[in-house]
Amino acid sequence: MKRMLLAFATLVSATPALAADPVEETPPPVVSEPAVYDWSGGYIGIYKGGSWVNGNFRFDGDSANEDFNGFTLGKFVGYNVMYDSFVVGAEADLTYSWNDNSYRALGEKHEVGTDWGGSLRGRLGYAVDNTLIYATGGWAFTNGFIDTPGGGDADHTFNGWTLGAGVDWAVMSNVFVRAEYRFTNYGNAKLNGVKVDLDQNQALLGVAYRF
Repeated sequence: MKRMLLAFATLVSATPALAADPVEETPPPVVSEPAVYDWSGGYIGIYKGGSWVNGNFRFDGDSANEDFNGFTLGKFVGYNVMYDSFVVGAEADLTYSWNDNSYRALGEKHEVGTDWGGSLRGRLGYAVDNTLIYATGGWAFTNGFIDTPGGGDADHTFNGWTLGAGVDWAVMSNVFVRAEYRFTNYGNAKLNGVKVDLDQNQALLGVAYRF
């Protein structure tokens, strides 16, 4: 009987010590947020595509319309700043286009078209991770020319405005590809006494490096 009482007393005295032992809690799982692609910073790239120029010519009370279509090659440089999902930036580009036609008048061959051009534009876009959808617009210029074998060459820099939209898609942390469309109105000027109005459509594909 004494042995049973002693064992009972020993068990009761040990109970508080057992209750005081800390209980290990399982830490909650760590959920990592996916990294959001940051479009901020500068970039430089190249592009190529098609260029379709429409020219309206007015002379001696008459007028004519001609199309000058060709291939475009250029480079661009810009800078973006990202606010949440919105991206604002500025971009400049310089292009060379093979937009020209040949005509025969008075027994001579005349080359008419545009070659050098470029623009300075603002950009506003909305980013969905590594995809940036944007609109762009600003000032644009191109060089229009008339070449004749008789020495009647003339050229003039046309100035106007351009508007467009496109998509940039990041394929690496510092490389993105681009698809863009732009319409440009270059206004009018006189070449060899002929009043010329020019406008242009462009479809462009490019690749750029971010730094």
